[in-house]
Amino acid sequence: MAETSTQEQTTASCPSANVEVDTSYENDSSYGDELSSYSASLTSSVLDYRHENGRRYHKYRDGSYLLPNDESENDRLDMVHEMCLLVLHRKLYLAPIEKPQRVIDLATGTGLWAIDFADLHPQAEVIGSDLSPIQPTLVPPNVKFLVDDIESEWAYERNPFDFIHARYLAGSIKDFGRLIKQCYRSVKPGGWVEFQDWDPYPISEDGSLNGTALQKYYDEVYGAFEEAGYVVRPGPKLEEWFKDAGFVNIHVEKFVIPYGVWPKDPHLKKIGAWAQAGAEANGYEAGALAALTRFKQWTKEEVLVLASKARADGRKRDIHMIFNFYVVYGQRPEN
Repeated sequence: MAETSTQEQTTASCPSANVEVDTSYENDSSYGDELSSYSASLTSSVLDYRHENGRRYHKYRDGSYLLPNDESENDRLDMVHEMCLLVLHRKLYLAPIEKPQRVIDLATGTGLWAIDFADLHPQAEVIGSDLSPIQPTLVPPNVKFLVDDIESEWAYERNPFDFIHARYLAGSIKDFGRLIKQCYRSVKPGGWVEFQDWDPYPISEDGSLNGTALQKYYDEVYGAFEEAGYVVRPGPKLEEWFKDAGFVNIHVEKFVIPYGVWPKDPHLKKIGAWAQAGAEANGYEAGALAALTRFKQWTKEEVLVLASKARADGRKRDIHMIFNFYVVYGQRPEN
């Protein structure tokens, strides 16, 4: 059944070549100038960012991602990268891959994961795709970045990957099941797909989060994301989506991420410090501004007050907030 489904999807994504020709281009000496102009307009559409409430957002597929892409947000994403490395004891991935030749990092953000992977596997061609071209230009020779919307139809089935990686897509994808099925079709038989993602609704084992401004912040913000159609809590559902897509040898690991330095365990204390540092780097504002002002009719000032109160609660040592973080990987069957 999996092979039949894959063939159907491949055929559907490769329509017949009934493309009408623009005859005005034929025998036109100005074709080169026209091509340059058209290419420039495409580039402009990607770089013409949206500015709103003092933050900068992507313009390509405008509105499909609700967090900013400015320097402050990029710094926060780099902090999250370091925190994830701490959680996984400096490992970039947990899947048992061996000598991958072709790899893609979905929604790569600032590109640090793709760059680190390219350094670790110099024999591999590594692609990082994202809605925003915010990645550095000085990168290893075996990595390249593409502007792409991973929720659109892919064209990778003809040249599939050995390994597909995705991390921190919570709140940015509307149909995870479809996305993971696209991963299945675009990975080689025997290849691996790994998603690392959150259940970003926090909990406290001692009830210290109940009734706080922190709890109100997450309820309001994630409620807005969910009303807008985004999947906010992908982590606990990843295993089910992997099974539905047809993957085998599925492995699930759940990690606890505390917020702040209140844990006694030194390793968890360090992770908690990075989690708090990321949120303190304008993370509260970044997560709330677009969702609440676009979909819940909040004013910018109301959002900033909510974020300020949440930040203040986050600094209280008697509030013991934790998140669950999931790493799920699976293999496409050899046959």
